[in-house]
Amino acid sequence: MKTMRNRCLGVFIFLLGSSLCHAETGNTAPASDGFLLKGFGTFGVARSDSNSAEYVRDLSQPKGLTKSWSSKIDTLFGVQANLKLGAQSEGVVQLISRYRYDGSYRPEVSWAFLRHDFTPDFQVRIGRLGTEFYMLADSRLVGYSNLTVRPPPDFYGPLVFSYFDGFDTGWSTDLGAGLLRAKFYAGISPESSPFVSPITWNLNGSRLIGGHLDYFLGPWQLRIASADVKFNSELPIDALANLPLTTLVPETRVKNTHARFDSVGVVYDKGPLQVQGMLGRIRYDSVAYEDSRAGFVIASYRLGQFSPYLGYSKTRSSPGTFTTVGPFTGLAQTLASATHTNHHTITVGSRWDVYQNVALKIQFDAIRGKPDSAFTFRGDIVQWDGSMNVMSLALDFAF
Repeated sequence: MKTMRNRCLGVFIFLLGSSLCHAETGNTAPASDGFLLKGFGTFGVARSDSNSAEYVRDLSQPKGLTKSWSSKIDTLFGVQANLKLGAQSEGVVQLISRYRYDGSYRPEVSWAFLRHDFTPDFQVRIGRLGTEFYMLADSRLVGYSNLTVRPPPDFYGPLVFSYFDGFDTGWSTDLGAGLLRAKFYAGISPESSPFVSPITWNLNGSRLIGGHLDYFLGPWQLRIASADVKFNSELPIDALANLPLTTLVPETRVKNTHARFDSVGVVYDKGPLQVQGMLGRIRYDSVAYEDSRAGFVIASYRLGQFSPYLGYSKTRSSPGTFTTVGPFTGLAQTLASATHTNHHTITVGSRWDVYQNVALKIQFDAIRGKPDSAFTFRGDIVQWDGSMNVMSLALDFAF
């Protein structure tokens, strides 16, 4: 399946790339009529006041911030090509270079899809697509489109799925004084995720399925979303523990089990005021992960070119129940406790729109929690007291 999917994706990129080159040579309509090349990026530096727990943007990153200034967690660059293939069809390819699960910045194909609008209200996309587990999740890497330096890690941090190979459908209709929009998607993950360095977890082949409902009414946007993941491989805890723990304690098995992501979100944007808030819940079949609940609210008020903002986020989890009684159950419980969360973050910052499509941001995050709140962090959590302060600077651009 992996080989076939990679071949199909490679053929699609080759055909679209050939079409892009053809469009640019002038053998068809002028490039401005059907071809668009654009990009985005962030140059960010940040540091924390801890050398124990390491602050990361999300759990797709193997290492995080310490007391030294670093550009790795926020700096990235992306380029996107759009090609009109007719009045109702379009091809899109997007490549991103960012700090990856393996510690490299090797460019990856994050989008590569064909879109066809059957009607103005019904569209289908096929190929590689960004995940939309939560509101704003598909654009969370585009710093310029986000108010803050990064989406709140307390909420978005557990999302290690950035894209998938499959399809989605979108449908919209007028409802009352507003607009109702629905989306359904399904596909297979081609990604991997860091576990405990240098061990990685291969998520390739995991099935993703989900959808959401949006309602737009004036300055309001409301969303209800749900996604389900069926894992295709075990967590590499056997390699970590150096014994067959998934056999000795069957509750730690993850392969063929499900994780469910449910959320509600709201955005209000009118005049100088913008407010966004979300609540989410993650539930796992396996007790290798603790079920969690998280939420955040961010408010901003635009003053000319400046948009100061204030945010609050919180995450908390609860352990599952181990039914196996044996000498290795304690070890399994210890490993599962590494997915525990119980902390909150107060965020203060400001965005300065220096020029068109260029924004400079400064942000301070005060994290307060329990010393055992390990999930969404990297590093030696054992030595952490549960508190951390993070200072960030970021220059976002789009062209």
